[in-house]
Amino acid sequence: MTSEPDRQPDLSAECLVHDLNNVFQTLLEAAELLSSDPKWEQLSGTLFHTVERGRGIVQSFNSKDRVSIDLAAVVDNAIQFARDFAQTVQGCRLEFVTNVDSGLRIQGQPWAWERVLINLFLNAANAMPNGGVIEVRAWRIPGWIALEVADHGSGIAEEILPEIFRPRFSTHASRGLGLHIVDTIVKDHDGEVTAANRTDRPGARFTIRVPVEGVLVNRATA
Repeated sequence: MTSEPDRQPDLSAECLVHDLNNVFQTLLEAAELLSSDPKWEQLSGTLFHTVERGRGIVQSFNSKDRVSIDLAAVVDNAIQFARDFAQTVQGCRLEFVTNVDSGLRIQGQPWAWERVLINLFLNAANAMPNGGVIEVRAWRIPGWIALEVADHGSGIAEEILPEIFRPRFSTHASRGLGLHIVDTIVKDHDGEVTAANRTDRPGARFTIRVPVEGVLVNRATA
């Protein structure tokens, strides 16, 4: 009888984290150099925030634990990143109007929910290439927390509304993964996300609802 060879742990994820941390360190050093020049101060700050977000995403891959999250803080962090990204990379200014009920808390990892909001914000920015307004609301409904992101863009063609959460579906030069990431993360938290055109003005509206803390969801009846 021959014995099975010793099984070695899969190091691919660990090696990827190691390599990404090296990339992040290089970006931090570049940001430090740029921070000494007032001309590049804003870009330096964007790099710092980007590295912080990247490290948080990497850490989230190693932790599946769900914690209680202050939704208002998640919204603020996502707004800061999206505003910096749009101005630095796309050359446009985003204005945010927020109305988040106090004391709202959801379950999950902060970086996961920031990814949801950032992808929605950047999707809105693509619909407003010259900049514009993004409205963010969050409120309680019985058993749920509702979160809405609406823009002042041109809206979504009715024929593609059923397709927009499909992976690699895009109407512009991108990989078409942003809204798919949103849908995947929301569903992983027993929630749902829907898209529609605004009825009060031109623009798109994305609505998310997730269970309040401690509520078990029967998806067959939700």
